[in-house]
Amino acid sequence: MKEWFSISSESLIAIILTAIGIYIALVIMTRISGKRSFSKMSSFDFAITVAIGSIIATVIVSKSVSLQQGIIGLLSIYVIQISVAFARRLKWVEQIMDNKPTLLMKDGKIIEGSLQRCHVTESDLKAKLREANVIQLSEVKAVIFESTGDISVLHGSDDKDIDDWIMDF
Repeated sequence: MKEWFSISSESLIAIILTAIGIYIALVIMTRISGKRSFSKMSSFDFAITVAIGSIIATVIVSKSVSLQQGIIGLLSIYVIQISVAFARRLKWVEQIMDNKPTLLMKDGKIIEGSLQRCHVTESDLKAKLREANVIQLSEVKAVIFESTGDISVLHGSDDKDIDDWIMDF
């Protein structure tokens, strides 16, 4: 049990050098692939972010995975991410990869079935409405559970309608 709390100077140096190496590789690959690498645009993007984090952590603290193997793993994930990003331009690929947004409220009225399907409680909904500075339900045009897991609140005066383009999902 004593070895759980100790570290050799050789291991410490290896961890520091590996962390620096994988960090440099991560920065280079992120600069090449673009900002989307860490966006939360879809569940696939989230999965990629988790995979990248897992690779980085494993490479830094595991003796069984070398820096070179970690860089190859990162490169593979980035190639997959870039490939899927291009493939998502095809409608059928986008439908497979992305969740659809769900309407939780419309014109100040809660859609109970949508709350249940999305596992969103009324408490969650109330918190989001407060975050959006809603003081009356009648102000709410729509509340949308986005494909990313975020909740968007669209509100405004009664004389303005939401553009159909925004609600096309």
